[in-house]
Amino acid sequence: MFEGFSLKTFRARIDAAKQAAANSGLDGVLITPGPDFEYLLDSKMHTHERFAGLVLAEREFVFAPGVDVADLKKSVAGELGLEIIGWNDGEDPYSFVPAGKLAVSAAMTADHLLELQSRGVEAVNATKVLAEAFVQKDEAEIRELTRAGEAIDAVHRKVPELLRAGVTEREVADKLRELILQEHVVVDFIIVGSGPHGADPHHDFSDRVIEEGDIVVVDIGGTLDSGYHSDCTRNYVVGEPSDEQQEIYHVLQKAQEAGLAFVKPGVRAGEVDKVVRDIIEEAGYGEYFIHRTGHGIGLSCHEEPFIIAGNDVVLREGMAFSIEPGVYFPGEWGARVEDIVILEADGARPVNLTPHELQRV
Repeated sequence: MFEGFSLKTFRARIDAAKQAAANSGLDGVLITPGPDFEYLLDSKMHTHERFAGLVLAEREFVFAPGVDVADLKKSVAGELGLEIIGWNDGEDPYSFVPAGKLAVSAAMTADHLLELQSRGVEAVNATKVLAEAFVQKDEAEIRELTRAGEAIDAVHRKVPELLRAGVTEREVADKLRELILQEHVVVDFIIVGSGPHGADPHHDFSDRVIEEGDIVVVDIGGTLDSGYHSDCTRNYVVGEPSDEQQEIYHVLQKAQEAGLAFVKPGVRAGEVDKVVRDIIEEAGYGEYFIHRTGHGIGLSCHEEPFIIAGNDVVLREGMAFSIEPGVYFPGEWGARVEDIVILEADGARPVNLTPHELQRV
């Protein structure tokens, strides 16, 4: 178990999950290995094609292949005294799942879900049912997300030393990988989008040589030893940007700052997206802002709440999510400004504190 979390924390999470299911009129919860399983049991167990899960209903228990039981007993499941049931190849693991209407985790694969449905289990999406229980971070989680922000900030502070005309995106990415691993245990992703590649929001990196005058989008993230993620995007320019680029970037910064200022408990996720998007649209660049304004973050890089048009989720204290508008001009350049924020009683507290300006290198 990660030392920053207590058994009391995990017991409270399990109780909250059960209560959320009950509030939705369900008979229980079935969580298979994945982010939700890790959240409840601090276990990264991966059983491949074999079926395993945490059942929270009238009876609380975990079932897993016999080959994984020893590790489970060393996890929070064992420390909490949950019943752990092992099964061997050739036996029927689906028989452990109680009949009824269950919230099942999004990590469950179709082969297991279809088998359960064929046996009369009525499955609903646990992501929506458990959102209220999972989406608000407790004090320990907020500490880890703050630590993750500090870790990725430490990497971004070194980016200007890596960027110059004549190096390739891949060379920069290789050095970023080393830097991320100095602060994290896993590299989640590296985007080094120079010049026209910056107009592709999900470009990673290539052998393109960075040129004088290029704007370079650097979006990086990693996983801490606690399982919590970092994610931050900053923008750099090799040499001098054009007047037009500076003007557009100022609009982007203004939009991101407006989103940060608007966020507070009680507003809806879709309203935040609108505030940010309106500024970019009013400046005439709305067609170049092609994605949502943000996403939640925790044990998953992307989770609820999604800051997107039409999302009526009410934002509450303790939620963690990104504010990351971007503009992308195909074949030319792009930019995105991204902070992870923790929602506190008086507004959003960014965990990423490196400069938002278009940094000259």
